[in-house]
Amino acid sequence: MELQDLDRIRIAASAVIPVFGFKEWHYTNLTGILLCPDHFNEILEFHSKGQDRNIGGIVGNGRFEKQMILSRKALYHGFKNTSDKSNTGIHEFVHRIDKLDDFTNGIPERLLERQYTIPWLKLIHKEMEAINANKSDIRKYGGTNKAEFYAVAPEYFFKRPDLLKKKHPVSTFLKLVPRNQHYHK
Repeated sequence: MELQDLDRIRIAASAVIPVFGFKEWHYTNLTGILLCPDHFNEILEFHSKGQDRNIGGIVGNGRFEKQMILSRKALYHGFKNTSDKSNTGIHEFVHRIDKLDDFTNGIPERLLERQYTIPWLKLIHKEMEAINANKSDIRKYGGTNKAEFYAVAPEYFFKRPDLLKKKHPVSTFLKLVPRNQHYHK
């Protein structure tokens, strides 16, 4: 597949959106991005037909440790559909932020000061319980584990900040970020 300028722009936008308010930000744990034409499965097949091709992006592990793999179809959908609360590119770059401490665990140690860790974990567990009890409008995938919650919540924030503020006025993760680092839209 030939890489297009619009591919590069959407990948770059996905990288910049989560860290726009931070000076001199570098994804030190990312050396390359692989772009596949469509969704893929766990063994990175995108040519096969079938239900198992449902992955739109991953942060690499093992031989792909400092790589990100994205589906062009999922990447484009995240920017075209303005009514949903998901964006695969943003989601995967947020995982990269989470993994700066070598762990994808939902605790962004580089961004979250130590005194905020316990309140953050309490918030995550409360929100995940609500998601899993169908009492939240946060995307169901956010209830999978702490790392996925941490990647799904920013998707919602960056795509629909007005709706997030309305539906989750007290429990947004931004309440835990020091004042000088707040995002503004």
